[in-house]
This record gives sequence, C-alpha cells and structure tokens, in this order.
Amino acid sequence: MLSRLPLGYCANVHPAQTFADLLGGLDRYTVPVMRRIGRPLAAGLWLARPVVDEVLAIPDGIARLAAEVKARGLTVHTLNAFPYGDFHAARVKERVYLPDWTTAERLAYTERCAAVLAGLLPDGGEGSISTLPIGFKGFDSPPGFLQAAERLTDCALTLARIADDTGRLIRLAIEPEPFCLLETTEETTAFFHVLWEVARARGAERAVRQHVGVCYDVCHQAVEFEDPAACVAALDRAGVRVNKVQVSCAVELSNPGGAGREALRQFVEPRYLHQVFARLRDGRTVGVVDLTDEFLNAPGPEFEAAEVWRVHFHVPVDAQRIGPLETTRTALVPALAAIAALSYAPHIEVETYTWSVLPGDGASDLVTGLAKEIDATQKLMNDLT
Repeated sequence: MLSRLPLGYCANVHPAQTFADLLGGLDRYTVPVMRRIGRPLAAGLWLARPVVDEVLAIPDGIARLAAEVKARGLTVHTLNAFPYGDFHAARVKERVYLPDWTTAERLAYTERCAAVLAGLLPDGGEGSISTLPIGFKGFDSPPGFLQAAERLTDCALTLARIADDTGRLIRLAIEPEPFCLLETTEETTAFFHVLWEVARARGAERAVRQHVGVCYDVCHQAVEFEDPAACVAALDRAGVRVNKVQVSCAVELSNPGGAGREALRQFVEPRYLHQVFARLRDGRTVGVVDLTDEFLNAPGPEFEAAEVWRVHFHVPVDAQRIGPLETTRTALVPALAAIAALSYAPHIEVETYTWSVLPGDGASDLVTGLAKEIDATQKLMNDLT
C-alpha cells in the first residue's frame, strides 16, 4: 500500500553542516515549497555527522529541533544518513561511501541519528533512516559482508531498545546503488541471508528482521536496468522489507551513436559520482564507474554498440526529456504500483540532490523545481489509489 503520510523531499539537496544551516534550509526552501504546493509537507532531513553531534550536544537539543520543525508546520518521518560528512564539498565522488558499514564510526553515527529521529516522531510513530549499501566495490579493499552484518546487527539491537524505551519504531533502510557492495536486487537479497544468519547466531534475528530492510531508489535500480515490479516482488518474496522509497529519475540516452552523446557532456561534473550502464542488444549490461569526458571520447566497442545508456545523475522527476536526452520517468509508475501492492506502506520521498550541479540554469529556482517534483509525484500516487 502507499503511505498516507504527507509527501516530502530529501533535504540533502541543501548544504547543512551546522544546526543553523539545517534550520536555514527549512526556512529558505522547505517552508516555501510547502506554501507553493498548498498542503502539508514532510521534511526528509539529512543530518550530517557535525549536525547530529551538535544537536545532541545542545541541552535539550532534540526537543529544540522538534519544536523548530513543529513551529514551521512540518513533520519528519524519515532521515537520510547515507552522506556522513560534507555532501556539498567541491569533490564528493566515492568519498560518500565512507565510513562504510564495517566501521564503528558508521554505526555510532547511525545510532545517533536514530536517537534524534525518535524525538521527532509522534507517539507510537514509525520512522526510517536510509543508509549506504555497505560500501563501495571500487576501493582497493572493499568492506567485508560478515563484519558489516555484525555492525548492522548491533544497530538493529539499538533500534529495538529505542522502540522499547520510546514506543517509536525506527527501521534502517539500506540503499542499493550502482558499483556498491549491494547494487542489484540479487546481491541485496543474498546479503540479507548472510545478515540473518549472523543475527541468528547472536539471538537477534527478530530485531534485525523488524528493524533492517532496504531503501528502494527508483533511479538506482533503473540505471541497473532492473524491472521495478520484478525488483519489488523479489525483495518481498525473499522476506526483505522495503522500508523507504526514494522517487528519483536517471538520465537515459536511447541512441548512443547520435547527437545525444554530446549532450551528455554537459552532465560531466566534479562533485558527485555518475555511474553509467549500457544495455547491450543481447540483454547483458556493462558499466563504468563515472561519467567523464574521457569516457565520452572513447567509450569502447560495447558501449558504442549498445541500444541504450543510463546515467546515475538524478534529474527532476517531472522531466520526461532534457533536450535530446530522455529520463527514466517511465519507471516511476510501475515502481509505485509495485509498492502499492505490498501489504505495508514504506515511507516515500522525492530525492533529487543534484539541483546545484544540473547543467544550465536548472537550479535557478529551487523552490519552484521542488514543488513541481512533489506535485508530479503526488499525482502519480493519487492515480494509483
């Protein structure tokens, strides 16, 4: 079923390295977006490590944040705890995957975010926290599944204690992403079997199953050329709960040999990683870790012969096309329909964090752009109910 909570967007689109920055983003963008759409709005907060530390260091900091959110007429049901540090630095790229889930730093940060979220939820409310897919495959020493499973089990036990103490249920949502340890649905379900085995050995399987699931980012799985209905059905069949859905679109190039490839060059930028996948005519997929000028100049024979490319560059979800390029917006309806067919309602938010690096003047009016995205997504959801 689809969530009946107010739809919102992920605030990782706003730079925020202090408590004041966080509130400033709500005032400058989130509240004006709510006024523009004319209905309640949920704030999908991103709490970078310095921000969550500051909130917890302030006397009654959680209560103060809750009061600030309420005073603005907003609600909070989900957090993004994927980016740990400065997500708006000049160069983020693969650093966004650090620290990974084998580290004490990632565990402590996530638990601190959960403590804050528990204070923002209503009595008896349910919350979710999205997080990275264990780590990045491209590092010289990729993180190990068993150690990550131990950390995630520790986190689940902490979330279970929070539920016992506060009556507020918080679920962690691991977000598969291209070129990460968990990128495909098959890899994700395989990891959860490892996680459940580790948890079972510690007598914590119930806590893990209740508190740890996935964040289904529609852009990420579309870049992998996964069918949305099959993806969600496979997770459900395997017993992996979808705790959060991020409504997002990727860039698509349906004729790599035409003029559209040159149009892709305007999406080459130094801040974020933009993985590229191509579907070959025999159905296989190939990928490269980032969209660069070097790649566009010489993509190689498989990419040259491919029928379509998809690029992990989040673009506004209301956009069918961007110049000669298409988007994966057609994946949104089957993705939301598959979510609607579940017996429970994951949290849903729009996540286009790339407004500041969109080519041209795309980021000139962020409030208008975010409002259009939310309205477009709400219409898609309304049409399914």
